[in-house]
Amino acid sequence: MAKKNVYFFGGGSAEGSAQMRQLLGGKGANLAEMTAAGVPVPPGFTISTEVCEHYFEHGQKYPDGLEKEVEEHLDRLEKLMGKKLGDANDPLLVSVRSGAAASLPGMMDTVLNLGLNDKAAEGLAELSGNPRFAWDSYRRFINMFGNVVMGVHHEHFEAQLEKVKKKRKVELDTELDAADLKEVVDLYKEVYKKNTGKNFPQKPIDQLWAAINAVFGSWNNPRAIQYRKLSNITGLKGTAVNVQSMVYGNLGDDSGTGVCFSRDPATGQKVFYGEYLINAQGEDVVAGIRTPMAIKTLAQKNKKIYEELVAVKDRLEAHYKDMQDMEFTIQQGHLYILQTRNGKRTGAAAVKIAVDMVKEGQITEDVAIQRVTPELLDQVFHPMIDPKAKKTVKPLAKGLNASPGAATGQIVFTADHAEAWVKEGKKVLLVRKETSPEDIGGMHASEGILTSTGGMTSHAAVVARGMGTPCVAGAKDVIVSGKAMTIKDKKFKEGDFITIDGSTGEIYSGHLDLVQPKISGELQTFLSWTDKIRGSARRAGMDQVGFNIRTNADTPGDAKRARAFGAEGIGLCRTEHMFFENERIGIFRQMIVAEDLAAREKALKKLLPYQKKDFKGIFKAMDGFPVTIRLLDPPLHEFVPQTKEAIKDLAESVGISPAKLKSKIDSLHELNPMLGHRGCRLGITYPEVYDMQVEAIITAAAEVAAAGTKVYPEIMIPLIGTVKELEVLRKNAEAVCERVLSKKKVKVKYLIGTMIEIPRAALVADEVAKVADFFSFGTNDLTQMAFGYSRDDVGSFLPHYIEQGILEQDPFAQLDQEGVGQLVEIGTTRGRAGNAELKVGICGEHGGDPSSIDFCYRVGMNYVSCSPYRVPIARLAAAHAVVRNSK
Repeated sequence: MAKKNVYFFGGGSAEGSAQMRQLLGGKGANLAEMTAAGVPVPPGFTISTEVCEHYFEHGQKYPDGLEKEVEEHLDRLEKLMGKKLGDANDPLLVSVRSGAAASLPGMMDTVLNLGLNDKAAEGLAELSGNPRFAWDSYRRFINMFGNVVMGVHHEHFEAQLEKVKKKRKVELDTELDAADLKEVVDLYKEVYKKNTGKNFPQKPIDQLWAAINAVFGSWNNPRAIQYRKLSNITGLKGTAVNVQSMVYGNLGDDSGTGVCFSRDPATGQKVFYGEYLINAQGEDVVAGIRTPMAIKTLAQKNKKIYEELVAVKDRLEAHYKDMQDMEFTIQQGHLYILQTRNGKRTGAAAVKIAVDMVKEGQITEDVAIQRVTPELLDQVFHPMIDPKAKKTVKPLAKGLNASPGAATGQIVFTADHAEAWVKEGKKVLLVRKETSPEDIGGMHASEGILTSTGGMTSHAAVVARGMGTPCVAGAKDVIVSGKAMTIKDKKFKEGDFITIDGSTGEIYSGHLDLVQPKISGELQTFLSWTDKIRGSARRAGMDQVGFNIRTNADTPGDAKRARAFGAEGIGLCRTEHMFFENERIGIFRQMIVAEDLAAREKALKKLLPYQKKDFKGIFKAMDGFPVTIRLLDPPLHEFVPQTKEAIKDLAESVGISPAKLKSKIDSLHELNPMLGHRGCRLGITYPEVYDMQVEAIITAAAEVAAAGTKVYPEIMIPLIGTVKELEVLRKNAEAVCERVLSKKKVKVKYLIGTMIEIPRAALVADEVAKVADFFSFGTNDLTQMAFGYSRDDVGSFLPHYIEQGILEQDPFAQLDQEGVGQLVEIGTTRGRAGNAELKVGICGEHGGDPSSIDFCYRVGMNYVSCSPYRVPIARLAAAHAVVRNSK
């Protein structure tokens, strides 16, 4: 039996369902589901994603029998509709649309009004009694077919339309009559022939296959590839193709088209939200060519249709148990739903919708946390304009608040310039009359987006919301002309600074300061669910319960901020960062260049109070939570002065000549410092340095404990490669700790552990763990040493590796689970074999990456540690890992 590649929907039944998303794409699966549920959906058929996969794997050839299968389903559609494709008297017209399993809004191609030719246009004009509608549909089809299928730029067609409008002295397309539009059709056919060398095709079946080819081909167009890459969409077979009978919103004032959402996609409020246009087709709404009306005004214009639409909206949301994004058309007073899908939403909206749906009893807390991706949650923490700065200025203009968050930067007017300027280190705002899918790269590079036309469901608005990029759309006072814009009377050129507020739609001249938001309200509720899920996590083979989120923090201020974001301790406090303050760096440099032990100890004695003060502040901020403090790690040459003036100043402070000091500094230089005299090697050769740091840590702990603070210090020795290194340094540290605690007459429970960042340490972890209370994987250095890449120099070749598919991701941003991950897993497993009570965590940059967090959970880590602003994202990603791996 031949494999089925085409699936029909219509007449109240369907061959597909919502569960067939991978095969039929999101659009096809939902069209089938709605049809079977009795929702008014124009009938049609879906060509599966497996055909797309075959098409690209076999040199753009289709599976055997597909042509016959499509023609059989077309015949079935014609019989159901009582019309034939291309019929001169009563033509069936269809749309040909893409639809992958994951939503790629505007990235792939669509063709509407397919089946029209010269004879069918005449027949449609006579049959409908509306010649204007027929010629308007035909000119749209020629434009879209020419652009999508044949690559003729839209501007060539638009220029001819403008010519006719100018001749008729009208401003709007809707002011052209049937004769005018018939003239436009003739001009469009001339444009088509001039740019393709061919006459516009008159055989509808040829049109259909050309459109199917184009839609399948659009799966691998540059903008679709880039969108999938930016959105981390992988593992899909391709797009499906949906061939669906046309319904018309451009048949007059009793017809229209629109896009609506069952809740507000920007805020998450449970209000009916959307836009529509009377006497228009769907592309008019999303293309931003005309500014649409708010959906609530439809209640005054056509109460019956509005109530039908509300009922369908409620029904679909209840069915899918998620906020729905619907496209609809009204044809001469009859409502049709063209598509529904789980709507894209902002981070704030995602959190509110998830919390509200739990309160409404529609979903569980486990489902709710899975509805919000780490990327969406990250948006919640986007900056806003500093209220103090806002008081001093007035907005120049206001548009639609299309995507929340504030952005400031230099304006550019093309996507290419946006990408180029960002590579130069500039922050830019992309300003356009309207954006198109070709602008995707520049939109992603920009801090924010401003458009002068379009609505809340325009391309700019939808894509910006999906990316979490602030956007103001439809700002009518913004006049864009070439590489300049005018807002009312004020002129701006490329490179000038502006600030936009995507939450209010306001536009400001110049640079305004931005501030970060705080966690509150529904977000607190949502994050408390993630904590509950993480806190109950149980893994096979582990007695310990829970999966914690710590932070990397080097100052009391960082520690307080991280606690506010929900950090459950510090996983990495880098002591070297404390030495860079003005009054400290000089003393630290004196210690580095000291010529004998006495001079070195003298400098260290001066540094100890500074270190103690910092540690006390951090312990107080982390009251009741563990604090892991890494002893000095970087090579000493990083701290010494390089300029003549700075060398002279240091020489004077230590009482030697600049020449002698320069010689000492030169002696610190190493050919490969990252593999040189650093980390525990410093502690072995200069034990007094680590002794001072340990004394500062334990003295601070004892003093805050005596004052009533619960303190849990964890002393971390970096860069060990052999168990002997840790044995020596642990013995030294314990001696200092016991001496201080005995003197202070205070009991403080402390741990001594190590950072696993050298591959050898992971391989001999069973031995290392016998003298360690905890392991913390420093995956930055572990990745560097496992790959043999210098993380400071990878920029010269890594982009080429990713572009050519040698590496899928930057291994310093996302943990290489196949290679480096093996070392982590070996280190964890062998470590626990040597010490069953061993606590294990990660403190590299990977501790804030969702896929890396999932891996850390699977290998049995107790915690991950990340930067303060990533803590909420890590809390969510960790909860996702618990739910995902419990199934």
